[in-house]
Amino acid sequence: YRSTSMTKIGMVNKFMAAIVRVMLSHQSERKHGFNQKPFHRLLMRLLMDLADLVGDEMVFSMADLLHAVQPRLLPGFAFSWLELASHRNVMPKLLLARNNRGWAPFQRLLVGLFRYLEPYLRNAELHEPIKVLYKGTLRVLLVLLHDFPEFLGEYHASFCDVIPPSCIQLRNLILSAFPRNMLLPDPFTPQLKVDLLPEISKPPNILSNFMGALNQNNMLRSELDNFLKGRGRDGFLADLPNHLAMRNQLDIKAAGTRYNVPLINSLVMYVASVAIAQNAGNPNKATPVAGPGLEIFLKLSRDLDTEGRYLFFNAIANQLRYPNSHTHYFSCVLLTLFQAAQDKEIVREQVTRVLIERLVVNKPHPWGLLITFIELIKNPIYDIWRHEFVRASKEIEQLFQSVARFCLPQQGGNGGAGGAPGPSGPGSVPGDGLGMHPGGKGASQ
Repeated sequence: YRSTSMTKIGMVNKFMAAIVRVMLSHQSERKHGFNQKPFHRLLMRLLMDLADLVGDEMVFSMADLLHAVQPRLLPGFAFSWLELASHRNVMPKLLLARNNRGWAPFQRLLVGLFRYLEPYLRNAELHEPIKVLYKGTLRVLLVLLHDFPEFLGEYHASFCDVIPPSCIQLRNLILSAFPRNMLLPDPFTPQLKVDLLPEISKPPNILSNFMGALNQNNMLRSELDNFLKGRGRDGFLADLPNHLAMRNQLDIKAAGTRYNVPLINSLVMYVASVAIAQNAGNPNKATPVAGPGLEIFLKLSRDLDTEGRYLFFNAIANQLRYPNSHTHYFSCVLLTLFQAAQDKEIVREQVTRVLIERLVVNKPHPWGLLITFIELIKNPIYDIWRHEFVRASKEIEQLFQSVARFCLPQQGGNGGAGGAPGPSGPGSVPGDGLGMHPGGKGASQ
C-alpha cells in the first residue's frame, strides 16, 4: 500500500497536469483573448489550502507547474505567473528547503523569466506591459539580494547567460550578491591592499553549469585543454575567434548577435579556473595572471571585432563580484589587457566602457567592479586621463569626472597622472593604486 501522503501528492500532481493542459489549450485557441484571472485564482487557492494538508512537496509541484506554463510558453499568464512564483508560500519555501533542494527549481523559473524578457530588453521594446513585468522582476531580485544573496551569487553564471548586455542594472543586482557571513571591505578605504585580503585567495561557490556551452563543442574543449597544458597546436589561437561565432543565420537572428555569448562566458570562466589552479601551484610567477590563460585573453582582446570584444570584456566583468580568487584574477586580467594594448586604443576604450557603463546606473554596484575602476583611475601606471576617448566630447569628459568623483570620495587633486585633468579639476587623479596592479607595482609594494 502507498502511504496517504504519497496518494495526496500524486492526486495533486495529476490535477495540476490537467490544469496545465487546459491552460495551454486556452492559450492556443484564444491567443490574445486568454483570461488569466480564473487560473490565477484557482492556483492561488490550491497553494493556500493544500500547503498544510499535502506538506512541503506541494511547493515543488507548484514549481513544476510554473515551469510548464512559463511566460515564453504562456505569455498571457505572465503577470499571474510572476505573482505565484514570488509568493510567500513558493519562493521562500523553495529557497529554505532542506539541503538547498529547492534552489535548482527556482533557478529554472528565473531563467525562464529572463529568457522571456530577453528579446524585449535587447531590442528596447519596452511597451507598458513589459515595463510592469520588468519592474516586478527587479523587485523580486531585490528581495533575493536582501534575503537569499547566496542563491544569486552561486547561480550568477546561468543568469548572466540569458540577460542581454544592455540590461546593466539587472545584471548589477545579481553580481552585487555576496555571502551573508562576509563583511565586505570598503572599496573606498585609502591604501586598501586588495591582494592581502584573506578572502581574496578563496574560490567562490558556483552551482551553475558554466561548462555546459563549452562541453557542447568537443573539438574546442579538447584543443583548449591541450593549449592550457602547453601542448596546443600552432594555429589554435588564430582560429579561436572563429569558434566563438555562430554560423546558422536563424540562431544569429534569434540571439541578436553573431557571437555565441554563453560559449564566450563558458570559455572565460573555464580558462580562469584552470589558470587560478595552475598559479596556485606556482606562487613564484612574475604576475598572478601569467600563463597560457593570459595568452588566450590577450589574443581575443586583439583579434575579435568590436562586437565580439565587447561581449568578451562583458564576460570578464561579470566575474568582478565580492572578494574571492575569481574576482582578483579577473580584475588583474582586465587591467593587464588595458595596459598591454599600447598600440590599440580601441581595446583600452572598450575596457573602460564596460566598467563605466556599469557604474553610471543606480546602485548597487559589485564590489569587484568598484575596486577595479578605482585602480584604473588612481594608479598612474594606466594614465587613463591622457587618452583621447576620455575627452571625445564634453559630455563624455563630464561623465568620467562624475564617476571618478563617486569612486574617489574625499580625495584631493595632489597626485600625478600625466598632468591630465582628473575628477578633482585642474589636478590629476591621486594615489598609487590598491595593490591590484598585476605586475605587483601597486601600493602593496
